[in-house]
Amino acid sequence: MNTSYREVSCPQCGAPALFHPDNTYRPFCSARCRLIDLGLWADEQYRIPADLQPSDPEDNQ
Repeated sequence: MNTSYREVSCPQCGAPALFHPDNTYRPFCSARCRLIDLGLWADEQYRIPADLQPSDPEDNQ
């Protein structure tokens, strides 16, 4: 059984964070970074670009 866990960079601040079940904030380093990220999602800062123009079915023929 592999009991070693890796250290990753916090996606918010870049600080090292242990990727381990004991780190309740993983992959973040702290509750602060986790809440900042949640706030960005709530403010719709993370978006996936999409084509909002409806396609014309006749164009596909």
